[in-house]
Amino acid sequence: QVQLVESGGGLVQAEGSLRLSCAASGRTFSRYAMGWFRQAPGKEREFVGTISGSGRNTYYASSVKGRFTISRDNAKNTVYLQMNSLKPEDTAVYYCAADLVYYSSTYTSTAGEYDYWGQGTQVTVSS
Repeated sequence: QVQLVESGGGLVQAEGSLRLSCAASGRTFSRYAMGWFRQAPGKEREFVGTISGSGRNTYYASSVKGRFTISRDNAKNTVYLQMNSLKPEDTAVYYCAADLVYYSSTYTSTAGEYDYWGQGTQVTVSS
């Protein structure tokens, strides 16, 4: 069982930055690919980005590529989402998720493949 706790959300002006953190319980954090997803009011949950268990491989949604960066510190059981040049359309509840993988280089953008989810943190970008 893995428990995920997101933090770092808040209110920021357009073009500002925020860094979200997701702390995981357990001793096998590196065996999990980690993903970030978001859900805006009235919209379906959407993929933001993912990072492999080793941290060497990342993949982003086209809407955030070049603005958002995912990283992880396996010694601290934490994954981060650095968000720069924020736009009002980035406003959403952001969730981190963990996917138990066999190879440390793999990752997925498919929400259904993730085994554990955090409770979410609200990000609001004002214009």
